[in-house]
Amino acid sequence: MAGNRLTRRRLLRNGAGVIAAGALSAPMVHAQGTGGTLRCGWWDHWVPVGNNIMRELCREWGERNRVEVVSDFITSVGNQNLLTIAAQAQSRSGHDILAFPTWEPSAHARLLEPVDDVVGRLEQKYGKIAPAAEYLGKREGAWRAVPAVSGTQLKPAMIRFDLLKQHAGIDIQEMWPAKPEMGPGADRWNWDTFLMAAEKCHAAGVPFGLPMGQFTDAVDWVGALFRGYGASMLDEKGNVTVRNNPKLRQAVEYLVRLSKFLPNDVWAWDDASNNRWMISGRGALIFNPPSAWAVAKRDNPQVAEKIWQAPIPAGPEGRFVPYLPYFWGIWSFSRNKSAAKSLLEFLSERSSAERQTTTSSGYDIPPFQSMSDFKVWETEGPPQGVVYNYPNKPHQKGELNVAFAPAPAEIAVQAYNQAINTKVIARISQGGESIDQALAWAERELRNFARG
Repeated sequence: MAGNRLTRRRLLRNGAGVIAAGALSAPMVHAQGTGGTLRCGWWDHWVPVGNNIMRELCREWGERNRVEVVSDFITSVGNQNLLTIAAQAQSRSGHDILAFPTWEPSAHARLLEPVDDVVGRLEQKYGKIAPAAEYLGKREGAWRAVPAVSGTQLKPAMIRFDLLKQHAGIDIQEMWPAKPEMGPGADRWNWDTFLMAAEKCHAAGVPFGLPMGQFTDAVDWVGALFRGYGASMLDEKGNVTVRNNPKLRQAVEYLVRLSKFLPNDVWAWDDASNNRWMISGRGALIFNPPSAWAVAKRDNPQVAEKIWQAPIPAGPEGRFVPYLPYFWGIWSFSRNKSAAKSLLEFLSERSSAERQTTTSSGYDIPPFQSMSDFKVWETEGPPQGVVYNYPNKPHQKGELNVAFAPAPAEIAVQAYNQAINTKVIARISQGGESIDQALAWAERELRNFARG
């Protein structure tokens, strides 16, 4: 389950306590016996122990650098994190470091301290950051936030391998084993095969649980399918590209066909619905990070032991992986920018990133391709290797995708938040409109965003 907006756990925990924190590898920042106080607002992790590892890492950093770190964990339930960001931006006061969901670094770029120095040192060590993260985190020629490990997720396929094999004749574990290689038939794991499998599983009473509403899970996977077909609604300059777009029409026609084989209520699903669908044992496939499997392991182990993750299917123009990143930003009004940069660099180091990812059972995704080989993805289970193919590994030949990229972020975020891609399908499948009518509506909406 994912996203900037929806809910799984309790509301904001104020006063998470004062934690000593310090750095093992980033530059020393103390002077005259103390580096002062660093106030941090971290994302309140869906996996509760994800907060514990942040406390532990901060404590290690602080003891080394003699900096006192005050850490609050801010939930995304009820958009409390977004409300916190907005309030601090308006008052020009609050935390030194704050966790920013996907679109927020761009929205607040002029109030964020550039972090090109931190990103530059990290890229020298670990290679280039994923272009999709750069698209969101870099604005007006400068990095405005550091792509975070904690909270960043992908949404590949999460599959009941027994049901897919029984009803669609697809052995997904053979196609995508827990090895750095593709298995027999993996080249046929495309959207055409997917449609066939969806139809067969629907007929067998175990349909794919693919949300088609207005929440992030739906917008993300539909956006990735669009890119796989080379279908765009906006170009990199913000021009609307809906009219006379055969690739877009092809993708829409495909989704209309696919929607017939989904549960009837997917149009109203939120970001928790597909998780519940998989955990309940009623469905054969969703697109999701490992959180649904982790909960099934606790609540319905007979389902969990039959789950396997595989890449999202490829389209005519490639494989595009739904990507929902978090960022760590430093406010320009921070009183301790040097310490803040040092801590963020430490948290992004390979050893720190691996500890975060391992603690979250593989949920957290670092922004560097060179970190796609952490041991946790190989050893987690049961079944062992269940999340091996969750990260975007080189042999999968996938590209991370943010829905409505590469349009300018201030335009793309409006299309994203309004779920223009899924609404087009809903207007056809649920509202009885023709494809031409639905695309004409989308064009009008997008032109309003571009003008705004």
